[in-house]
Amino acid sequence: MYIGIDLGTSGVKAILLSEQGDVLATQTETLQVSRPHPLWSEQDPEQWWQATDRAIKALGEKHPLRDVKALGIAGQMHGATLLDSQHRVLRPAILWNDGRCAEECALLEERVPTSRQITGNLMMPGFTAPKLLWVQRHEPEIFRQVAKVLLPKDYLRFRMTGDFASDMSDAAGTMWLDVAKRDWSEAMLDACHLTRAHMPALFEGSEVTGTLQPAVAERWNMPAVPVVAGGGDNAAGAVGVGMVEAGQAMLSLGTSGVYFAVSDGYRSNPESAVHSFCHALPGKWHLMSVMLSAASCLDWAARLTGMADVPALISAAQQADDTAGTIWFLPYLSGERTPHNNPEAKGVFFGLTHQHGPAELARAVLEGVGYALADGMDVVHDCGLKPSSVTLIGGGARSPYWRQMLADISGLQLDFRTGGDVGPALGAARLAQIAMNPEKPLSQLLPQLPLEQAHLPDAARHARYAQRRDVFRKIYQQLLPLMS
Repeated sequence: MYIGIDLGTSGVKAILLSEQGDVLATQTETLQVSRPHPLWSEQDPEQWWQATDRAIKALGEKHPLRDVKALGIAGQMHGATLLDSQHRVLRPAILWNDGRCAEECALLEERVPTSRQITGNLMMPGFTAPKLLWVQRHEPEIFRQVAKVLLPKDYLRFRMTGDFASDMSDAAGTMWLDVAKRDWSEAMLDACHLTRAHMPALFEGSEVTGTLQPAVAERWNMPAVPVVAGGGDNAAGAVGVGMVEAGQAMLSLGTSGVYFAVSDGYRSNPESAVHSFCHALPGKWHLMSVMLSAASCLDWAARLTGMADVPALISAAQQADDTAGTIWFLPYLSGERTPHNNPEAKGVFFGLTHQHGPAELARAVLEGVGYALADGMDVVHDCGLKPSSVTLIGGGARSPYWRQMLADISGLQLDFRTGGDVGPALGAARLAQIAMNPEKPLSQLLPQLPLEQAHLPDAARHARYAQRRDVFRKIYQQLLPLMS
């Protein structure tokens, strides 16, 4: 058996995985986010540890842990956890969704003109490096005491094993990693007044980084097992659904929309806000586009139109009047990441007439989210990747009608698979299993999720949507000067 832990923003999830790959038990403990000032988002690392402790103990009450062979960790990326020389936490951790350090992003790109080539990414406030520069500029007395900088999941690892270690996929999200070389970049560290000594040791996601300390193992009533490097949440989630070979891709429709494509070499397109990171397995990389408001637009539109819920919205969209004329919806309700990198982007309905009602608005929202997702997919494909099919997962993917619409808009086969809701904890457990079974092929340890339905694009509808997408993009460009 194997334990997988996922340190999310809203909670810690722990799962127990059998040798056959079945999830035997799960436990989630909730977490709170502190927002003491506008744009700030912080958590107390001690809360992470207490929640993890509760989760593993509760897991043990559901199923004995005496036969566990290894443990893997996944978690929210980019957070800055600062420790002093006595390994004490210096301040609350600054999270991935904290937006205070836009100035520092510009400063870092100025200090290291080749930063985009080194890191494969645009410098954004969510990443770790600008957070440390903010601390150095605004909390110098704290910065002077920093001895180690850890990502959230790696703080849990330190509490479990006493080791300072990270994996490549999570480290790639700091902006201190040379993503092509899979090693810390002296230039990027120097720009933040840091050195390699401040960083954890680097491991591949399926490598063992240490062993559970005896006191922790005793507390959890389990053996002192190896702890495996694991991965950042997106990479671990991809491992969990079997996305590990070059050319595989998945589209995850949650609150946000994430398109994740595996590559066998380093590729990047930072100018279009594509994220380029190491994957959680050796010799693998991945590209990612992020749409900030995907399924959340459907929730918003259901409230706006007075419909009971999202299924009612989708049902109404199917009754929309084709003769009423086209409405376009820009789904930028909380700004946009890929491809625009514009926090000031706004949501828009365009083309409204007396002929339009709630059903037509509903369909416009579904189409608008689809156009924006396709824009993000296209800039990933511009890097030279073009999958033959895309796995579709997430709560937003439950509607066959919307799934087919997304296939028609993107022009790609979309394979709806079930079981992707276990999330990054499953990938963390599978990475632990890989570490303990080096002789077994990955295809045996990482099966694809069960296929529920394959959606092939309809050529005529794809051509019609391509014309409307062209107008969709023009509307954004025309309105762009008015959005700031």
